[in-house]
Amino acid sequence: MSDFDGETTPMTGQGDAPSGARLVPRITIQAFCEHSQTAQVIESAAGDRRMSKVALTTHNGGLDGAVETYKTNPTPNLVIVETSLGADQILNALGRLAEVCDPSTRVIVIGHVNDVVLYRELIRAGVSEYLVMPTTTPVLISAISDLFAGADAAPIGRTIGFFSAKGGAGASTIAHNTAWAMARQFRQDVLILDLDLAFGTAALDFNQDPPQGIADAVYANDKMDAVMLDRLMSKAANHISLLAAPAVLDRTYDLSERSFEQIIELSQKHVPMVVIDIPHMWTDWVRHTLSAIDEVVIVAEPDLANLRNAKNIADTIKAARPAEVDPILVINKAGIPKRPEIPAAEFAASIECRLAGEVSFEPGLFGTAANNGQMIAEVSAGHKLNEVFKGISQQVTGRTQGGAGGKSGVLRLPDLFKKLKRAS
Repeated sequence: MSDFDGETTPMTGQGDAPSGARLVPRITIQAFCEHSQTAQVIESAAGDRRMSKVALTTHNGGLDGAVETYKTNPTPNLVIVETSLGADQILNALGRLAEVCDPSTRVIVIGHVNDVVLYRELIRAGVSEYLVMPTTTPVLISAISDLFAGADAAPIGRTIGFFSAKGGAGASTIAHNTAWAMARQFRQDVLILDLDLAFGTAALDFNQDPPQGIADAVYANDKMDAVMLDRLMSKAANHISLLAAPAVLDRTYDLSERSFEQIIELSQKHVPMVVIDIPHMWTDWVRHTLSAIDEVVIVAEPDLANLRNAKNIADTIKAARPAEVDPILVINKAGIPKRPEIPAAEFAASIECRLAGEVSFEPGLFGTAANNGQMIAEVSAGHKLNEVFKGISQQVTGRTQGGAGGKSGVLRLPDLFKKLKRAS
């Protein structure tokens, strides 16, 4: 598998972060702020998963502080400067900054003037980005990501993790059938990563017995690359591949926090949609994986224990990734006879997550599919559950959102200091 036509959901406002935004490469950023509110926005960005490789520091002094600093110090890859100057003064101040900056340095200006004439002047000057206060952390991250991982960068696939609120809630079954619906509906490649090394069922559910899989990738360490990833993947169906779990107990799987990080990043570079089947446990690597992927799907049964656990999971994920979309909820095994249940809408409202779908209790259908190594659509192509899985697939991939969108408060301005230096 190689390059693909990746899709991301466009930003619809200053407070929205684009789903599936690209990871920012290993760069150095220095920010010079005039107000504490601006410094808080920038410092919050440093904790975002997309900025995990970035070295970011904040300083006081605004634009003047940046000028004084770079008279005697080298400039980083990106300088962020805040200025409260009026429209007629900003360009002159930027000219002083250009005199002490390396031509390759990019600059984002955070200003307090919302003036189209100023925008045009900054465009002609070549500022990389202009953000108007009040702005937000998601907008800033998007601006940085666009600068350093823009249209000329390799496409990045969307990562979607499925996690059970309680053991036996059925996250694996939901993940695999959703992956099938994604592949059929969008006709794009889907890679399923089964992270339950000891007891994973992805190979069984697709009637596969691959000799290699996710464990080989985990223990390859620095040897893991795109060629090896392609060799370890097994084809399960048209547009669907697996990195299956070994599901053997000849060893224990004591993994470090970032054990799956490299595999997930490599997968994103080669497959447009990556479905991650995360086992029901709570370890450093599970917590890190949930905080580092694009979309988290909590799968729960409609009872009190699931509600408590789902609330804890949702709150933890929201706290770990405040600038990104909240987890979404799938209710599974709804309608078990004689079992008191919490209504799906009430369940979703209680944990403050969007309800993506409700999967009814169909033991005969799911049992037949599991025993045959098939998906629900293969066992019963006309069953109503296929529409449920199709709807879930649309929501987790962002394909239900239309329109071109826009980036309020952001202006794209090319090649700042090269122009100013040539003019001086």
